[in-house]
Amino acid sequence: MCHPAWGRARLAAQHLSDLARLRRIRDRIDREYAQPLDVEALARGANVPAGHLSRQFRLAYGTSPYAYLTARRIERATALLRHGGLGVAETRRAVGCPSPGIFRTRFTELVGVSPDVYRHRATGAVAGATPWVPGQATAPADRRDVPVAGPERACT
Repeated sequence: MCHPAWGRARLAAQHLSDLARLRRIRDRIDREYAQPLDVEALARGANVPAGHLSRQFRLAYGTSPYAYLTARRIERATALLRHGGLGVAETRRAVGCPSPGIFRTRFTELVGVSPDVYRHRATGAVAGATPWVPGQATAPADRRDVPVAGPERACT
């Protein structure tokens, strides 16, 4: 009969092995995001069933492998739109998104504006405009909307 600690040690070793496998999969997504990857291809590369991979990846990283891949692609797309001098269609192809509609939808969900608007704002398309950075507060378009603190509103 086996000692109880051996079973716990074996489970711990398996857990570490699973985490190492998931890290390799995540690293592959980070490296090959522009390639035609899907969960089935990632699972085949790791020699595990796709459903098992999805469940374990979500437990370890809080998101599905597909959502992680999509977020990585959109993250890279924002950098290309900001600095790459590429249009939206070229950027979409460069990051491996096959569908313009899916790219536009996911980009808008994750960034908050469409790729066209993001590119326009980020490159400062208006002469002398400051490039836009996501999450940065912007001034109201009409300065009359800003309340002015008069003497009666001064902090005490």
